[in-house]
Amino acid sequence: MALAEELARGLAGDRLHVITLEGDLGAGKTRFVKGMARGLEVPDWYYLNSPTFTLVNEYRGRLPLYHFDLYRLGDTDELFDLGFSDYLGETGVLAIEWPAKAFPLLPESGVVRVRIELLAGKRRRITLENFKPRFYGC
Repeated sequence: MALAEELARGLAGDRLHVITLEGDLGAGKTRFVKGMARGLEVPDWYYLNSPTFTLVNEYRGRLPLYHFDLYRLGDTDELFDLGFSDYLGETGVLAIEWPAKAFPLLPESGVVRVRIELLAGKRRRITLENFKPRFYGC
């Protein structure tokens, strides 16, 4: 959570930041988003959980946080029914769990891919791809 919080603290409010989260069930993707919410100053009274059945939750903080969970999504066409392309024109943070079906619609650059692997015990390995610490202020 601390890594996610620090990443989110460094995000500027002048554009959309896309963060994809990959990993097995129970790896910690939603927990990572909770850390990001903290870094975005989302009020504690929001109950942040995975939008597995609603597919998207929106939270207001220093920057808006749009949290998608595409686990139950049938195909990419269903993203259009959700209005997913409208979110791509917003300012804020778009966090996407199970992002495979969204990749064809995402910008070609600037997407930070977070991979979370379960290790022995309660340990995790978190890999950030396309993460530029200078840019994000971390």
